[in-house]
Amino acid sequence: TPSVNALIDDGSKETVFRDYADISVPIPSPRGMISCVIRDVQSLSVRDIEHKIAGLADKARRDELAVEDLGDSTFGIVDSGVAGGMLGTAMINSPQSAVMGTNAIVKRAAVVDGKVVARPIMYLSLTYDHRLIDGREAVTFLCSVRDKMEDPTRMLLDL
Repeated sequence: TPSVNALIDDGSKETVFRDYADISVPIPSPRGMISCVIRDVQSLSVRDIEHKIAGLADKARRDELAVEDLGDSTFGIVDSGVAGGMLGTAMINSPQSAVMGTNAIVKRAAVVDGKVVARPIMYLSLTYDHRLIDGREAVTFLCSVRDKMEDPTRMLLDL
């Protein structure tokens, strides 16, 4: 959904649809979790993203993160699940239009083929700028993320 990566220009008050995605991700450091930015994610493969995250984690461990590693993301991801959170919501940091929260994966009762079975369940949340994104767009985005997480080949094949 393009609006999930848009912004409202402060001067003109126009909606600007960015042609790049700079995504902030939580990285552990000796000082606690730090929100680091992976730039131009749209041009990276899953393996490239994995290497970027590993590189940022290494820099964070050595306390060598630079200013360019930390700011101006267009979209954010936060993980309250690492602390056991079930329904955490995140705050948007300008210039982000949205932040997706991942929560703890917990076995819950689910109905599969008419039977109740224990399945790993993780709740996702999305905090978003309502001037840019309406509820339908937010749910469509989250459903797309959910579908790709439930079937990673969809993500790898970009379906």
